[in-house]
Amino acid sequence: MPRAPAKPPAAARPRRPTERNRNPSPLPRHIEIRQRRLPATLGAALKQARKRAGMTQAEAAEGIGIAPEVYGRMERGGVLPSVPTLLRLCLILGSGPHELMGFAEVELGQSAPGANTVPPGLNDTPEKRRLLRRLARLDSPRIKALARLVALLLPGH
Repeated sequence: MPRAPAKPPAAARPRRPTERNRNPSPLPRHIEIRQRRLPATLGAALKQARKRAGMTQAEAAEGIGIAPEVYGRMERGGVLPSVPTLLRLCLILGSGPHELMGFAEVELGQSAPGANTVPPGLNDTPEKRRLLRRLARLDSPRIKALARLVALLLPGH
């Protein structure tokens, strides 16, 4: 009968973290717990706020300029938004960050105030923002030439 391989000596085995040898966190335990639960908390609040605003996932994603798949992952708690995306979410869904991050309940009975009043520029697509950054680097004669070209491309000219 074959023998099982011998275990390496205890000193050679990798140690699993225990309460004694784990690096202590600088955060209090209740904050660590809330931080670990943040993706799920945010996802549930996003879903409630979106439904309160009467939007589909695709409409909410389009309103903030991200792919519907990414928005769906946010609602399922798989990914956290960046701070600019969180701002756009608050504006498009009519909820404050305190509601979306779990500090206050999303009240389903209320209508979403200003749900579709996004300030200019915040709901631009990534392609539009990229194009605007490139345009900002052009000198005046090139901008004028480009403006004439765009005028030719627009319908009715």
